[in-house]
Amino acid sequence: MASDIVLLAAVSVLSACQQAYFANLVGKSRIKHKVIPPAVSGHPEFERTFRAQQNCIEFYAMFLVDLWAAGWFFNQELASLIGLLYIYGRHLYFYGYVQSVKGRLKGFSVCKMALILLLVMSVTGITNSLLDKYVHLNLLTKIRHVVLG
Repeated sequence: MASDIVLLAAVSVLSACQQAYFANLVGKSRIKHKVIPPAVSGHPEFERTFRAQQNCIEFYAMFLVDLWAAGWFFNQELASLIGLLYIYGRHLYFYGYVQSVKGRLKGFSVCKMALILLLVMSVTGITNSLLDKYVHLNLLTKIRHVVLG
């Protein structure tokens, strides 16, 4: 069982470490710019750092649900690879946003593409599983037979 989900777990833990790292950078920015909690406004660099981290948190639940559903119902390896792409996009997003508001756009586009791919994989896999269980029709198996011969 554990080997069936080890890649998903590894990507999830890596993404959690990234979230913790971003939170730590917000704390460092608070100290650097003397922004005392619970204040969330101050120096523009702090505000961009804080906002970048908050945006990462806002999308995190969606990422995890899509990652696990895509990996469990469609393909663990492909979902994990796209999960790594999402983590890379979050890196681009965070550091781009800290530099400038427009700097976040490239990373956001990468994240959006990864989330869409994971969502499509999730919906496809779950739909196929439901059809297989309740109608005894496995479309993915039929498609594989047609494509592979």
